[in-house]
Amino acid sequence: MLRLVKNRFIPALFLMALAADVAVAQNYPNRPITLIAPYGVGGDSDFSARNLAPIAGRLLGQNVIVQNIAGASGTIGSQKVRTSPPDGYTLLVSRAGSQAIVPALDSSTPYKWNDFTFISLLDFNPLVCVVKPDAPYKNMKELIAVIRANPTKLNYSTAGAGTTQHLAVEVLLRDVGLPSSAATMIPYKSAGLASTALLSGEVDFLCNNLTTITGQLKGNAMRPLVTSSPTRLKDFPNIPTAKEEGMGSLEKVMGWSGLYGPPGLPSEVVDKWQAILKEVAKNPAWINGNDMVGAISAIRSQADTEAFAKEQYDLYSKLGTELNLKK
Repeated sequence: MLRLVKNRFIPALFLMALAADVAVAQNYPNRPITLIAPYGVGGDSDFSARNLAPIAGRLLGQNVIVQNIAGASGTIGSQKVRTSPPDGYTLLVSRAGSQAIVPALDSSTPYKWNDFTFISLLDFNPLVCVVKPDAPYKNMKELIAVIRANPTKLNYSTAGAGTTQHLAVEVLLRDVGLPSSAATMIPYKSAGLASTALLSGEVDFLCNNLTTITGQLKGNAMRPLVTSSPTRLKDFPNIPTAKEEGMGSLEKVMGWSGLYGPPGLPSEVVDKWQAILKEVAKNPAWINGNDMVGAISAIRSQADTEAFAKEQYDLYSKLGTELNLKK
């Protein structure tokens, strides 16, 4: 008799819990949502989060609050989302660095590339390598020539090891036959701070996502040398592409943002966000926000987002092996 009661009781509990989860998902959202940007203020994850939050919030009928949790190349904020309850109230602005590059290169990363619920991509960000306007380098070949003649003398800023800013320089150095040690990496907490380091003269050059430095480029506060985009940029047609400069491998390195949730996020929550993002994609304010900083809109289905994330992980894993960057 005891066994019979137990056998009936456990399935009943499971069904009750399942019904509760479905009810929560169907009522979603009924309180504010926290959107975690895993890098500091002024960087690309911060831009993507703040471009999305007010528009999505109005469509959802709830506030979407952006919280910057920076550090460890984006893994601290990412891990916080991974370990959050899968209820849709704590979401992540995923980045190429924190979600593809770091897991591919560093075996101590506290999560795998697919330890999240994929919701959608948000935007792409080509890279541009820049120096100060008064720097003696007029193009990328001149900068490389100085690095070659003076190994370890020049330094560059990044948002941390394993980010797109870091890997872009590694790829460039490899393309011209130079070791990683030819230029010294100086890590900062965000892409925005990495840009500030160049402007203040703390570093000699920087390869940063266009999203972060559009304002400085338009204001002539930085001199662009090359872009990772396959064709010349619409708003900056004078910047040569990597292929034009004979550094075609740089095309493989491009920043991107996505929207992820903790593992086990209910399909109803994913579907809700998919519907909201279809409206966001048509929203003039969101489109204009991307245009202002040179971001390329990239909202995708859940399946396409997961496939893209896998491609990115595989790409950086292969590059990491080729460049001897894995640890």
